[in-house]
Amino acid sequence: MAAAKAPAEVAKGEYQRRRRALLQMAQDDAILILPAAPERIRSHDTHHPYRQDSDFAYLTGFPEPEAVLVLVPGRSHGETLLFCRERHPERELWDGPRAGPEGAVSAYGIDDAYPIDDIDEILPGLLEGRSRVYYHFGRDTDFDLKLIGWVNRVRAQARQGAQSPHEFLELGHLLHELRLFKSPAELKQMRFAATVAAEAQKAAMRATRSGGREFEVEAALWAVWRAHDCVPAYSPIVGAGPNGCVLHYVANNGALRDGDLLLCDAGAEFRGYASDITRTWPVNGRYSKEQRALYDLVLAAQAAALAQAVPGRPYGAVHDAAVAVLTEGLLSLGLLKGTLKKALESEAYKAFYMHKTGHWIGLDVHDVGDYKVAGESRLLEPGMVFTVEPGLYIAPDAKVPAKWRGIGIRIEDEVRITDDGGEVLTGAVPKDADAVEAWMAG
Repeated sequence: MAAAKAPAEVAKGEYQRRRRALLQMAQDDAILILPAAPERIRSHDTHHPYRQDSDFAYLTGFPEPEAVLVLVPGRSHGETLLFCRERHPERELWDGPRAGPEGAVSAYGIDDAYPIDDIDEILPGLLEGRSRVYYHFGRDTDFDLKLIGWVNRVRAQARQGAQSPHEFLELGHLLHELRLFKSPAELKQMRFAATVAAEAQKAAMRATRSGGREFEVEAALWAVWRAHDCVPAYSPIVGAGPNGCVLHYVANNGALRDGDLLLCDAGAEFRGYASDITRTWPVNGRYSKEQRALYDLVLAAQAAALAQAVPGRPYGAVHDAAVAVLTEGLLSLGLLKGTLKKALESEAYKAFYMHKTGHWIGLDVHDVGDYKVAGESRLLEPGMVFTVEPGLYIAPDAKVPAKWRGIGIRIEDEVRITDDGGEVLTGAVPKDADAVEAWMAG
């Protein structure tokens, strides 16, 4: 793959716009508190690569741990505050540069920034006079206790006239509705992630050979990701033969046997934004008769689902369309018995198709946002981005003729809802069976 040109980083003004929108939703008697993600130990004294909390990243673009964002609607001295680590030449020699409070203001558009060590002194004063606290309770037990302690310090001054918050609300109710609708700046990052993921999938197809191993195919994915400053959006699934029937298979160390299919579910993450693609191809480059029959059925189900991915349609219609096609096809192939109506009512298809047909995608691969509103499947609107991923999984011990057993197939793409339809972001990867075979033949 020729080096694709990465988009510009999200501008400071974009983060300021997001914070303003959230502040407006919260109203003046509230305070919003959001800590950065903690660092995580991998083993003994080594850490996992740091990955910022998605909500925190969405609102700040600030990449460091040990930070807390506080939004105070209506505060005359600035509504956006950040507590972060101070500059520390010795630690920066070991761990890399820090922005410090001054950099938080200049580089990230924060109104006011303070050393994280001063938060115990400053935050109780910010809580005073606020009636509602928006916060993600339950994510970080240690920070939960700190917040309760700060609130209790304000309550202890009630006789001196201090007013403490009396209502605690889930921050996600406001923030995640904003995150559901992708801005043009976000879509640029997501398109690049999708482009890189597509090229990685194509490289993985070409790296597949009978007698090889699943991890060789995974290596081809990594090579493309890292060559374009991406990391995996999730643990890739590279499952050959019966391993493709394991929905969350991640061992990726099995053999590539002549005559098997290989299911590859792998996405790239770029600047925090995820992509998500699944393709299923024959190890030897040619689908067998039974593999082709099931593959074409899954592809037809995806086409039916994508036809529902337009503005004004219920989100649930995407899944329903895929299920109808899959069920009818399973009946035609003799893998299910009875009538279409009864098979749908009894959910008999779940023996071979047990998951939903997609999920929101963005800063998280399974992104935030409600799928239902007032108990009903929400209507699709421009700016939403989600995956469409029907599949069929005929387990090795399934009570069906032996020729069908051990075949796992999934076909997944990302689609953005536009003003008048749906835009597939991951269409650069071959998925028609003839096109897959042609690509693998080189």
